[in-house]
Amino acid sequence: MVFFTKGWRRGFIVSLAVAALSLSLITSAVAAVTLNGSGATFPKPLYDRYFSQMRSANQITVNYEGTGSGAGIKALISGTVDFAGSDALMTAAQISQVKRGVMAIPTAGGAVAVVYNLPGVNNVKLSADAMKGIFEGKITRWNDAKIAGIAGQAKNLPNTAIRVVVRADSSGTTFIFANHLQAIGSSIKGAAQPSWPGSPLSGQGNAGVAGLVRQTAGAVGYVQDTYARQNKLQTAFIQNKAGRFVDANLAEAEKALAGETFPADFRLVEGNPNDGYPIVGLTWLLIYKEYPTAKADAIKKMVNWVMTTGQGLNKQLEFTSIPQGTAQKVIQTVNQSVVAKG
Repeated sequence: MVFFTKGWRRGFIVSLAVAALSLSLITSAVAAVTLNGSGATFPKPLYDRYFSQMRSANQITVNYEGTGSGAGIKALISGTVDFAGSDALMTAAQISQVKRGVMAIPTAGGAVAVVYNLPGVNNVKLSADAMKGIFEGKITRWNDAKIAGIAGQAKNLPNTAIRVVVRADSSGTTFIFANHLQAIGSSIKGAAQPSWPGSPLSGQGNAGVAGLVRQTAGAVGYVQDTYARQNKLQTAFIQNKAGRFVDANLAEAEKALAGETFPADFRLVEGNPNDGYPIVGLTWLLIYKEYPTAKADAIKKMVNWVMTTGQGLNKQLEFTSIPQGTAQKVIQTVNQSVVAKG
């Protein structure tokens, strides 16, 4: 039997109290740090929920402004934000400009809905040929044979002019959409700000496109699925590689991404999946590899929360979750790769 003196016990209790206080101070220091980010509007409904709940749980304060993926990447390169949001991958040239290094952290997947404004007309179906023709400016009326010829909808389509609506800003949503057009054989190149034929209307952000479509008779455009639901816009059924006409919804987006394997750098792009809803993509948090000490700890804490607790919120807002195995690899990679400097 081992006996301890009262003095030893008293010292041990004091040591525990000091350790607990130190841990509390560290946690408070991280919680007191504010992280500022900007970029993609595609995931903004989700990020607003993430960062509100993180703040409510006294985890960390994060501010995020939806400026568009292109603007977010520019802000990251210039060093005016702590992180950026993007649905488009940074190019090699852009990455080379980030002296602190950069990592792409996948947070969610989602569908880009094709939305339209034709009062009284429901369940419009668009084939690959119809999609290409509309956004290349070659199909200009809703009752065009390439649209009306699709079974079951000829009688419903009016002789209304098509008004194409696109993003005015450099956009990850556009990247996902244009990447699909390119994958199905369109002359439009997959880019965050492609050259659109004709004279389409243009709106700032997903909200801007949604607003223009809602206000313009005969309009057709593209927005992240949540914006379509929030704005009560009609969404078209898009023909996928398997030949099915599919609406933009969570179940079909999950089906589209289910068979995909993430590479080691997590930069996964798929323009035309084998099944499910065909216009899908991922969204990433772009973070530096070097931060001041307090912000390095805060960034790790943010990523850990997003890849664990945060993933449970994705489906509530029509976003797919990142597979658990990949999420754990993201956390491990960030913990190992993000370092404190200064």
